[in-house]
Amino acid sequence: MSKKNKKTVEKEYRKPLVKKRKPNRSIAGDIFLYLFLVFVAFVMAFPIIYAVSSALKPLDELFKFPPKIFAQNPTLDNFSDLFVTMGKSWVTFSRYLFNTVFITFVGTAGHLIVASMGAFVLAKYEFPGNALFFRIVTVSMMFTGYVTQIPNYMLLNKLGWIDSYWAIIIPAFASPMGLFLMKQFMEGLPTSLIEAAKIDGANEWKVFRSIVMPNVKPAWMTLIIFSVQGLWNNKAATYIYSEEKKTLVYALQQIQAGGIARTGQGAAVLVVVMIVPIAIFIFSESQILETMASSGLKD
Repeated sequence: MSKKNKKTVEKEYRKPLVKKRKPNRSIAGDIFLYLFLVFVAFVMAFPIIYAVSSALKPLDELFKFPPKIFAQNPTLDNFSDLFVTMGKSWVTFSRYLFNTVFITFVGTAGHLIVASMGAFVLAKYEFPGNALFFRIVTVSMMFTGYVTQIPNYMLLNKLGWIDSYWAIIIPAFASPMGLFLMKQFMEGLPTSLIEAAKIDGANEWKVFRSIVMPNVKPAWMTLIIFSVQGLWNNKAATYIYSEEKKTLVYALQQIQAGGIARTGQGAAVLVVVMIVPIAIFIFSESQILETMASSGLKD
């Protein structure tokens, strides 16, 4: 081979096998896309911004027309008045808060455990009636709480759970949304991973606790978001009658319904009620994104 041909071959060999693709979008297209995303983010965040701003407005600004988005003279008087009003109740604020935290924590934990264990069996084991049972779960998601409220009340009354925390907690365990979500996610978990753990001597509980649950973290973090939001905002007025067992949301909404004089306190109520669900969502969202970015299992 001549030197000229040899140099030509070396030159062709050194060329990259895959050419770099240039982005099809122009700079103007990128700018438009970012502006559109900023607009969408503002539209989604506007209700929260307006609620917080309203809670910081004095009464004269709350009744001003046309209303201003941001408080001109921000103050915390609405929050202080809210806690003063709560302090005058014969049931303390801390009691309402304990009731809500207890119901939310126990209900969410039980829902997560029951839904995860049931989904694991439905997703990875075959038994008579497997498909039928899952169809029943799917159909039950079409019925709202208003449809099932009467039969639920009759059943809870037979069990003697009316006017107790369990009237809210136990039905939360059986929510079909959690079972459906976990089952659909666990079906994508490689079966070979579970079989390998069993070959190494792991029992069913260890497989579930150490293999399955860590690898479906995005699913159960999402389940926590939905469960916390549902239980935290549950007034429980249908099943709980004793004032010392009522939830914080119920007490705050009673203050909010106090008339025009409590408009400022009503604005503060909205902020207090939405703090915990938003905080849980922000924390869980970061965990979901981190987990999805760092894991990706293929069978």
